[in-house]
Amino acid sequence: MSNPFDADGTAGPTLLVGHGRDPSSDRALLAAVDLGRRLGARLHVVHVVDLNDYPVNTDAPDWEQRGAEAVAAEQAHVEGLLACSPVDWSYEALHGDPARVLCTAAEEHDALLIVVGSRGEGLRRALGRLMDPSISHAMIQRQCRPVLVVPAHHGVR
Repeated sequence: MSNPFDADGTAGPTLLVGHGRDPSSDRALLAAVDLGRRLGARLHVVHVVDLNDYPVNTDAPDWEQRGAEAVAAEQAHVEGLLACSPVDWSYEALHGDPARVLCTAAEEHDALLIVVGSRGEGLRRALGRLMDPSISHAMIQRQCRPVLVVPAHHGVR
Protein backbone atom coordinates (compact mmCIF):
# COMPACT_ATOMS: atom_id res chain seq x y z
CA MET A 1 0.00 0.00 0.00
CA SER A 2 1.23 3.46 -0.79
CA ASN A 3 1.15 6.60 1.36
CA PRO A 4 -2.47 7.50 2.29
CA PHE A 5 -1.65 11.21 2.69
CA ASP A 6 -1.19 14.06 0.27
CA ALA A 7 2.10 15.98 0.22
CA ASP A 8 0.70 18.44 2.80
CA GLY A 9 -0.09 15.60 5.24
CA THR A 10 -3.86 15.60 4.70
CA ALA A 11 -5.69 12.49 3.63
CA GLY A 12 -6.79 12.41 0.00
CA PRO A 13 -10.33 11.59 -1.11
CA THR A 14 -11.65 8.05 -0.81
CA LEU A 15 -13.28 6.04 -3.57
CA LEU A 16 -15.42 3.22 -2.23
CA VAL A 17 -15.39 0.13 -4.45
CA GLY A 18 -17.96 -2.63 -4.17
CA HIS A 19 -16.36 -5.95 -5.11
CA GLY A 20 -17.92 -9.38 -5.51
CA ARG A 21 -17.26 -12.63 -7.29
CA ASP A 22 -18.72 -11.44 -10.61
CA PRO A 23 -16.04 -10.58 -13.24
CA SER A 24 -17.56 -7.10 -13.57
CA SER A 25 -16.19 -6.38 -10.09
CA ASP A 26 -12.61 -6.81 -11.29
CA ARG A 27 -13.24 -4.35 -14.13
CA ALA A 28 -14.76 -1.87 -11.66
CA LEU A 29 -11.79 -2.28 -9.32
CA LEU A 30 -9.27 -1.66 -12.10
CA ALA A 31 -11.24 1.39 -13.26
CA ALA A 32 -11.23 2.66 -9.66
CA VAL A 33 -7.45 2.21 -9.45
CA ASP A 34 -7.05 4.27 -12.64
CA LEU A 35 -9.42 6.95 -11.36
CA GLY A 36 -7.80 6.94 -7.93
CA ARG A 37 -4.37 7.43 -9.49
CA ARG A 38 -5.65 10.37 -11.53
CA LEU A 39 -7.41 11.99 -8.56
CA GLY A 40 -4.81 11.24 -5.91
CA ALA A 41 -7.45 9.22 -4.07
CA ARG A 42 -7.28 6.10 -1.97
CA LEU A 43 -9.55 3.08 -2.43
CA HIS A 44 -11.64 1.35 0.17
CA VAL A 45 -12.78 -2.00 -1.22
CA VAL A 46 -15.86 -3.62 0.32
CA HIS A 47 -16.94 -7.19 -0.27
CA VAL A 48 -20.46 -7.90 0.96
CA VAL A 49 -20.58 -11.50 2.14
CA ASP A 50 -23.72 -13.29 0.99
CA LEU A 51 -24.97 -16.81 0.34
CA ASN A 52 -23.11 -16.87 -3.01
CA ASP A 53 -19.92 -17.11 -0.94
CA TYR A 54 -21.10 -20.37 0.64
CA PRO A 55 -21.73 -23.87 -0.75
CA VAL A 56 -25.26 -24.66 -1.85
CA ASN A 57 -25.66 -27.56 0.60
CA THR A 58 -26.30 -25.83 3.93
CA ASP A 59 -26.32 -29.20 5.70
CA ALA A 60 -22.71 -29.99 4.77
CA PRO A 61 -20.59 -30.42 7.93
CA ASP A 62 -17.94 -28.06 6.55
CA TRP A 63 -20.40 -25.44 5.25
CA GLU A 64 -19.12 -22.61 7.48
CA GLN A 65 -15.48 -23.52 6.90
CA ARG A 66 -15.93 -23.58 3.11
CA GLY A 67 -17.74 -20.25 3.26
CA ALA A 68 -14.94 -18.70 5.31
CA GLU A 69 -12.42 -20.10 2.82
CA ALA A 70 -14.36 -18.54 -0.08
CA VAL A 71 -14.42 -15.15 1.67
CA ALA A 72 -10.68 -15.42 2.35
CA ALA A 73 -10.09 -16.36 -1.31
CA GLU A 74 -12.08 -13.31 -2.39
CA GLN A 75 -9.86 -11.09 -0.23
CA ALA A 76 -6.72 -12.76 -1.59
CA HIS A 77 -8.00 -12.19 -5.14
CA VAL A 78 -8.47 -8.47 -4.47
CA GLU A 79 -5.07 -8.26 -2.77
CA GLY A 80 -3.52 -9.89 -5.84
CA LEU A 81 -5.18 -7.40 -8.18
CA LEU A 82 -3.99 -4.50 -6.03
CA ALA A 83 -0.50 -5.82 -5.23
CA CYS A 84 1.24 -3.35 -7.55
CA SER A 85 -1.41 -0.64 -7.27
CA PRO A 86 -0.17 2.94 -7.46
CA VAL A 87 -2.83 4.01 -4.93
CA ASP A 88 -3.33 3.35 -1.24
CA TRP A 89 -6.12 0.92 -0.51
CA SER A 90 -7.89 -0.94 2.26
CA TYR A 91 -10.28 -3.88 2.25
CA GLU A 92 -13.10 -5.16 4.41
CA ALA A 93 -15.73 -7.88 4.18
CA LEU A 94 -19.12 -7.02 5.64
CA HIS A 95 -22.48 -8.76 5.98
CA GLY A 96 -25.90 -7.48 4.96
CA ASP A 97 -27.88 -6.13 2.05
CA PRO A 98 -25.23 -5.12 -0.53
CA ALA A 99 -26.70 -1.72 -1.47
CA ARG A 100 -27.33 -0.79 2.16
CA VAL A 101 -23.88 -1.95 3.29
CA LEU A 102 -22.13 -0.02 0.51
CA CYS A 103 -24.15 3.13 1.27
CA THR A 104 -23.27 2.87 4.97
CA ALA A 105 -19.59 2.24 4.23
CA ALA A 106 -19.52 5.22 1.85
CA GLU A 107 -20.93 7.39 4.60
CA GLU A 108 -18.48 6.07 7.21
CA HIS A 109 -15.49 6.67 4.92
CA ASP A 110 -16.84 9.95 3.54
CA ALA A 111 -16.36 8.56 0.04
CA LEU A 112 -16.10 10.97 -2.85
CA LEU A 113 -17.93 8.41 -4.96
CA ILE A 114 -18.86 4.75 -5.10
CA VAL A 115 -17.60 2.48 -7.88
CA VAL A 116 -19.47 -0.70 -8.77
CA GLY A 117 -19.53 -2.99 -11.78
CA SER A 118 -22.40 -3.81 -14.06
CA ARG A 119 -23.09 -7.32 -15.25
CA GLY A 120 -24.47 -5.88 -18.49
CA GLU A 121 -27.87 -5.77 -20.09
CA GLY A 122 -29.97 -8.09 -22.18
CA LEU A 123 -32.69 -10.64 -21.61
CA ARG A 124 -30.48 -13.17 -19.82
CA ARG A 125 -29.21 -10.52 -17.40
CA ALA A 126 -32.71 -9.15 -16.82
CA LEU A 127 -33.99 -12.62 -15.94
CA GLY A 128 -30.96 -13.19 -13.72
CA ARG A 129 -31.78 -10.02 -11.77
CA LEU A 130 -35.04 -11.61 -10.67
CA MET A 131 -33.00 -13.99 -8.52
CA ASP A 132 -29.98 -11.72 -7.92
CA PRO A 133 -31.01 -8.05 -8.03
CA SER A 134 -28.74 -5.45 -9.57
CA ILE A 135 -26.61 -3.76 -6.93
CA SER A 136 -25.74 -0.92 -9.31
CA HIS A 137 -29.43 -0.09 -9.83
CA ALA A 138 -30.10 -0.23 -6.10
CA MET A 139 -27.11 2.03 -5.42
CA ILE A 140 -28.30 4.65 -7.89
CA GLN A 141 -31.76 4.65 -6.30
CA ARG A 142 -30.57 4.82 -2.66
CA GLN A 143 -27.42 6.89 -2.74
CA CYS A 144 -26.99 10.67 -2.64
CA ARG A 145 -23.28 10.35 -3.44
CA PRO A 146 -22.16 9.92 -7.05
CA VAL A 147 -22.12 6.30 -8.22
CA LEU A 148 -19.85 5.22 -11.06
CA VAL A 149 -21.19 2.11 -12.75
CA VAL A 150 -18.43 0.52 -14.83
CA PRO A 151 -19.83 -1.20 -17.92
CA ALA A 152 -19.43 -4.95 -18.30
CA HIS A 153 -17.00 -4.55 -21.19
CA HIS A 154 -14.99 -1.65 -19.80
CA GLY A 155 -11.37 -1.57 -20.89
CA VAL A 156 -8.92 0.32 -18.68
CA ARG A 157 -6.22 2.23 -20.53
